[in-house]
Amino acid sequence: MLRRREARAGDVKRGRAFPLILAATLAWLLVGPVWAADEAEAPAEPAPATVEDFSRPMGPPDPFNRGTPRGSIYGYINACRDGDHERAAAFLDLRRLPPDQRERGPELARRLKTVLDQKLWIDYADLSDRNAGVPDDGVKAWQDRLGEIETSQGLVTLLLQRVAREGDEVRIWKISASTVARIDELYAEFGPNRLEAMLPPVFFETFLFDLALWQIVGLLLCVLVGWLLSLVLAGTLVRVLSSFFMRGERTLDERIVHVVRGPVRLAITIVLFGLANRRLRLDIPVLETLRLMEHLLFVLAVTWLVLRLVDIAIVFVRVRAQERGNEGLLPVLPPLQVIAKVVLVAIAALGVLGTLGVDVTAAIAGLGVGGIAVAFAAQKTLENLFGGVSLFADRPVRVGDFFRYGDQVGTVEEIGLRSTRVRTLDRTVISIPNGEFSNMALENFARRDRMRLWTMIGVRYETTPEQLRYLLTRMREILIAHPKITEEPARVRFVGFGAYSLDLELFAYVDTEDWNEFLAIREDIYLRLMDVVREAGSSFAFPSSVTYFGRDEGLDDEEARRAEAEVDAWREQGRLPFPNIPPATRDRLMDTLPWPPPGSPGGPPEDPEERE
Repeated sequence: MLRRREARAGDVKRGRAFPLILAATLAWLLVGPVWAADEAEAPAEPAPATVEDFSRPMGPPDPFNRGTPRGSIYGYINACRDGDHERAAAFLDLRRLPPDQRERGPELARRLKTVLDQKLWIDYADLSDRNAGVPDDGVKAWQDRLGEIETSQGLVTLLLQRVAREGDEVRIWKISASTVARIDELYAEFGPNRLEAMLPPVFFETFLFDLALWQIVGLLLCVLVGWLLSLVLAGTLVRVLSSFFMRGERTLDERIVHVVRGPVRLAITIVLFGLANRRLRLDIPVLETLRLMEHLLFVLAVTWLVLRLVDIAIVFVRVRAQERGNEGLLPVLPPLQVIAKVVLVAIAALGVLGTLGVDVTAAIAGLGVGGIAVAFAAQKTLENLFGGVSLFADRPVRVGDFFRYGDQVGTVEEIGLRSTRVRTLDRTVISIPNGEFSNMALENFARRDRMRLWTMIGVRYETTPEQLRYLLTRMREILIAHPKITEEPARVRFVGFGAYSLDLELFAYVDTEDWNEFLAIREDIYLRLMDVVREAGSSFAFPSSVTYFGRDEGLDDEEARRAEAEVDAWREQGRLPFPNIPPATRDRLMDTLPWPPPGSPGGPPEDPEERE
C-alpha cells in the first residue's frame, strides 16, 4: 500500500526550536487522522460469507464483515480506532480462554492493537479477500498468516483462523486462538506496563487522533524538555568551541556565540526529542511521520548553522585582510559569500527532496546539464571571475604596485571581479580582463628588495694597461666605499675589446626600494666614474673614424704618466689590487664615501681646497 506523507511548516524565527517542533507535532496531530483514513482505504466490499469449497449451507451476511481475512482485519482495526473495543473483541477467537477470562476480550483487543501499532505494519493488499484465504502460504488450510513480530524470545507468527460462527455455523475469519493466547506475553514486552501502574486508566483508554492520551502528553513533554535542555547544552557547547578555535579574538568569540546559538539549539532539541519519543511506544505510521519531520528539521538546522558559519568566515577573512593591508580582497568577499550560500541552499534542497522520497538523480543530472549550458554561455564571464579569484589568492600584484605587463608598465589602481585597472606612465587607465591578466607574465617592481646597477663603460684604445689598471682600481674603490652599494656582488671588470673601445662592465646592487632614490644614487656613481676616467688621463670612446699621424692631442700625457707612476708604486710595494682588492684594503674603504655628496642638501660641506 502506498503511504503518503507530507511535512508542512510555517516561517519560524531563528533560534526558536521549541515553537518550531511543537507546531510541527500539533500539525501532524491535526491532520493525522486524515492521512490515516487515506492510508486505511477500505477493501472492496466482499460478497457474503460463502462456503466455496465447504459442504455447509450459506447463512446470512456477517454483520462484522468477517467473511474474508481482509474484511476481518479491517473491521478489527477500525473498531479499535473508534475506541469500540467491545466490537473489536468480536474479531478475536476467545474459545480457548477459560470462561472467567473471556470477559477480557475488549482488554485483549486493545492490547493487541497496541502491539500491532508498534511492531507490525499491516498491508491490506497482502490479505486475501476470498473466504478460502490464501492457499499454499505455509500454514494450515484453515489459517492465514497475518505477520511476524520479533521478540526477545524469538519470532512470533500472528495468525488468522477460519472458525464457525455462533448460531449458524457459517465459516468466518478471526484472529486465531493461538495468537490470542500470546497477547499478554507480547503486551508485557511492548506495552507501557510501568506507566499503567502509575497513571489512571483514562490515559490508556482515551484516544485522540489515533494516539493514546499518555502518548500525546509524552510528546509534548519531550518537546518541552528537549527545548529546555538545549538552552543549557547549546550555550555550553558553543562557548567551548569558540574559545578553542578563536583564542585571543574576543570580539569574534562573542559574535560566534550569538550567531550560531540558534541553529545549534534547534539541532540539539531535535536530537533530544528523537531520543525521548522512542520510549513512547508510538504507532508505526506516527513514528515514521515523526522521523520524517525530524530529518527535515535537522537538515534545516544544519543548513542554518553552515550559513551562519559562512558569515563568520567572511567576517574573519575581512578582518585579517584589513589587518594585513590587503584592501583589494574586500570587494570579492560579498559575491563569494552569496555564491557559497546559494550552493549550500541547493545542496540542502536536494537533501530535503531525498528525505521526502524524491529521486534526486534526475534533478542532479538536470543541474549538471544546465550547469554545462550556463558555463558555455558565460564562459568569458566565468573565466574573468576565476581569474579575479586567482589574482586575489596568488596576489602577484597589489593595488598601488608599479609593475611591467607585456611590453608596458603602470600602477595597479583596482582589482575587480571582472577586470583590473592599470594607470600607465601616460596617466591613462587601461582595463584588462582578469582572465587575460592572470595569464600574463607580471614583473612587480614594488617588491624589489634592492635595485640592479649595471652599465658598460668604453674607454679609448689609446688607454695604456697601467691606466686601465688605475681605472679598474678606482672604480672598484668607489663601489666598495659607497654606503648605498651592497657588498656582494659589487664588481668592475675589463670584459673585452670592442669595435672602438676597451669595455669595462660595472655590476652592483643599490640598497634601496625607491626608484627615485635609485636614480639619484646611480647619477652620483656615474659622475664619480667620470672623475676617475679624467684622473687616469683617459677618456670615453665613441664611434668614429680617425686617421692617426701621431699621438692624439686629446690625451693628457702628464696625467697618464702620473697614473702609470702610481701603478708602478703599487707593484713595487706589493699592493697591486689584481685580480681583487685585498680584504684589508676593502675593510678600510668600506662606506667611506660621503652620501649624499658634499655640497648637496643633507651632505657634508664641500672642502674648497679639494674643489681646487
